[in-house]
Amino acid sequence: MKPLSGIRVLDLSRVLAGPYCTALLADLGAEIIKLEPPQGDDYRHIGPFKDGESALFTLNNRGKQSIALDLKDPADLELAQAMAARVDVVVENFRPGVAERLGLGPKALSAANPRLVYCSISGFGQEGPFRDLPAYDLVVQAMSGLMAGTGEEGGQPLKTGESIADLIAGLFASWSIMAALVQRDRTGQGAVLDVAMYDALFSMLTTSHALHLYAGQLPQRVGNRHPLSTPFGCFATRDGQVVIAVLNARQFATLATLIGAPEAASDPRFASDESRTTHESALKALIENWSRTLSTEEAVSALAGAGLPAAPIWDIARAAGNKHALARGLVSSLPHHLLGMAPTIGQPVRFDGEKPVAAHSSPALGGDRAAILRDLGLEEMA
Repeated sequence: MKPLSGIRVLDLSRVLAGPYCTALLADLGAEIIKLEPPQGDDYRHIGPFKDGESALFTLNNRGKQSIALDLKDPADLELAQAMAARVDVVVENFRPGVAERLGLGPKALSAANPRLVYCSISGFGQEGPFRDLPAYDLVVQAMSGLMAGTGEEGGQPLKTGESIADLIAGLFASWSIMAALVQRDRTGQGAVLDVAMYDALFSMLTTSHALHLYAGQLPQRVGNRHPLSTPFGCFATRDGQVVIAVLNARQFATLATLIGAPEAASDPRFASDESRTTHESALKALIENWSRTLSTEEAVSALAGAGLPAAPIWDIARAAGNKHALARGLVSSLPHHLLGMAPTIGQPVRFDGEKPVAAHSSPALGGDRAAILRDLGLEEMA
């Protein structure tokens, strides 16, 4: 039995943060009822496509059932409210205030279902001066402090390559839902959860907070090196770059010997992690005098042989297709109503040696209406 078997979730969310949250819950055994508008989740219409199916929708809506309802239709809205009275969890990511206006807000639904865990995901939260600002991932990255500290030294701010604010908000939403379910089992009372993308991303910037709150400094853009530790970054090789991550004095002495400069370990400029960061450019030049004579493969092999953390920089194909990723089962294939078998990633945690993943891939739009209403005892509202 999976950890969340028996938990029923009504998913009113769309696009990424909410669907990612509920996909994680589906992997752990929760029954996810995805309520979509007649035209479907926006992500059904965003490429890339395979045989007419959106890859993004397929990846983020595994393990769910779909029912299509028009919430502007009084009969469909009544049905949605009746469904909410029969589930354990509701997840929504409407703009703040929309769910209340529809009669699907936490006050109305919790009154009918006191054990309900109601989770709202939004850009800036349900309260506060920024509550009503439109929020896409890029907006939140820009305002959270992440972009200001990301980029090449002396260059412009950069976003990350993934929609990290959406994904982190979805992750925290799933985490908070599970905590609220544990609390409900103890108290019998549900909960109302307010998950903001801004809050979630801001909470993850621990290095920036250390600099700002404790050192009185604003984080500076430092490219691929660590803002606090050295040598901790990318170094040129004969055919590319190698990542080296050295943190303590023992590791640094080992590195100094490996690169043919054992005297660097006793050089006052490199005596501590802090002083090495102060003199980062000089130390980088010393290391690259060695690394530029080697291929990336040779450099990684030498560093690993000395017990030092090092890595090549892989693209996603190498990250997914190497023997370790295959052994860990990072990519799974799930049955899909149109594609046959569809690749999926799934949640990454192993429970007692097993990695729970949803039983099937994403659903056809509205394809599970009859089964959903039957299971909820709402056939008469069909």
